[in-house]
Amino acid sequence: MVKHYRMGLDEKYEVTKKWSLNDLQMIDGKEADTDNPFFDLHFKKVYSLEAYSCASKYAFARTVNKLNHAYLKKDLQIVNFDSTYINDDSIWSSNNKDCLVLMRICFYAFNLVCLSLCPLPL
Repeated sequence: MVKHYRMGLDEKYEVTKKWSLNDLQMIDGKEADTDNPFFDLHFKKVYSLEAYSCASKYAFARTVNKLNHAYLKKDLQIVNFDSTYINDDSIWSSNNKDCLVLMRICFYAFNLVCLSLCPLPL
């Protein structure tokens, strides 16, 4: 865990806690269908954290998932995340998955605009 300090124009970062990936039991995104940066890391104790953004929360979960598959190969639970953006075998898989969240939101917004412009039969 890194704490960010801003002193005038200077920015400082301080490592406040370290955990072993082997001790991580679960990552809980709290709400998969809302855009929020909050998530929980479950070790022997549950730590509630806030990422910089929802995209960075997903980037963190993807990174931890890849590290787990590469080195530990244990059954790490990742819950309350949209699995489309976490797993590499999904349709939306790409090298730049952070943009996928924005693309999907834009796609839904475009559909809503199109539907709102369609005349309703009377």
